[in-house]
Order: sequence, then structure tokens, then C-alpha cells
Amino acid sequence: MSQYAIQAQGLGKRFRVGMHSTRGMHEAIERLVREPFSAFRSSPAGTPGDSHSRDDGFWALRHVSFELTPGEVVGVLGANGAGKSVLLKILSRVTAPSEGGAQICGNVGPLLEVGAGFHPELTGRENVYFNGAILGMDRDQIRRKFDDIVAFSGVEQFIDMAVKFYSSGMRIRLAFSIAVHLEPEIMLIDETLAVGDASFQAKCRRKLAEFAAQGCTLLMVSHDETAITELCDRAILFSHGRMIKDGDVSDVLRRYREGEGK
Repeated sequence: MSQYAIQAQGLGKRFRVGMHSTRGMHEAIERLVREPFSAFRSSPAGTPGDSHSRDDGFWALRHVSFELTPGEVVGVLGANGAGKSVLLKILSRVTAPSEGGAQICGNVGPLLEVGAGFHPELTGRENVYFNGAILGMDRDQIRRKFDDIVAFSGVEQFIDMAVKFYSSGMRIRLAFSIAVHLEPEIMLIDETLAVGDASFQAKCRRKLAEFAAQGCTLLMVSHDETAITELCDRAILFSHGRMIKDGDVSDVLRRYREGEGK
């Protein structure tokens, strides 16, 4: 078994934001027509087939390296647009990095966009099976855990109602409950503790604390300082796609409050 649950080395993600002009787009199309294989030629900074030096993209993440040991709980802080969610999407294999790489050792349970896998025309009951399958559970596993999922969510009375009639809070409760009953070895959590009412948020924190006590590795993005303080062993601060601090939770929070990473 690897000594690390997560090991990221030089991670970077570059996004294209489009051509600077209509002429530039026309030139690119013309080049593809004339030289259809030019797009596969190597070129700098992930701009295939483009020998021009114009900057038509930005780095959402750059030169990110860190390790998490099994059972470690780490919080990720930073302003909106700092690269936190991009990092989790790379680690959960939703998107590929533009540079660097990451090794994951263990079954991963991503909580990136709670409720994104729900079908509005299906009932809550049907969506438990539908969404659970998307997250990697087989039908027998879902059946065994169904009552616990529904009880944790608190939507028992509405479980046979179409999800399109649920409030946003009800969808969040059910989606979070499905995800936490995956019982993964590694959880990647993106702002899910900021949703729902205060009592449900506290319930979610207790559930995550149970996972941590059982040796689950947690990497969680949150602006909730209470959750970071209660749950995390260490914290990482991001600013403009780069890590600027990795260390003690209280130290990282202090620097975050002082405006670093904003």
C-alpha cells in the first residue's frame, strides 16, 4: 500500500478563453482546412497547431504539489476563482490536468456538485438508485443502504414525489445522504457544508467527523471556518491558482482572514 492517499506533483490546468479576434478564428479554421493534421503538432502551453505567440488562455491552476497520508483531513481555502474546485475536479478525474499529475490510492467519493446527477422527472426513491449508480454503488448495495440514506436525508415523507417538486434544500439533503453512504476511502468535498440549514450542516460535519475517525482521507474545499477548524488536521491556502501556504490550520486561517488568497 502507498504511503500516500493522494500525491499531486506539479499540477496545472490551462483553459482557453477564445480567439482575440474574428480574424484569428478565421485563420485557425483556414489552417485546419489546409493542414488537417496540424492540430496534432506540439505547441507551447497547450495551444495545438498554433505557432503564434498570442495569449488566448489562462492558468486556473499552476505548479501545485502536495501529499495526503491515509486518514488525513485537509481543508482548502481561498477566494472564488483561486483554483480550489479545479483541483478537486482534476483529482476526481472529471477533467484532465494540462501539466503534472496526481496519484490516488483508494476508492474515491467525490462531492463536487451535490444533486447534479438527479433526474427531475424521477421520484426521490428512483433518484436514490439512479444517482447511487452514477456514484459507483451497485443495486444490492443501494438496496441495503436505502433506509439509512432516506433517514439521514430527512425527506421520508416525500421520497415517492418527483424531485422536480423538491425544494433546493430537500435535493441537497438527499444528494448529500447518497454520497456519504458510499463509504469511500477518500472523499473530495467541494462546498457541500455551506448548503442546507444550520442543523443539517451540523449533521453533515458530524458524519464527516465519523469518516475521519474511521480513517477516511478527506480533502475539503470550504469557506466555513468552523468546519475547517473542527475537522481538519491541516489546511492549504490558494491564490490565483497557486498554493501560497500549506500548514497548521490556525496559521492558514489567520493568513486567509488577513486577506491572503483573496
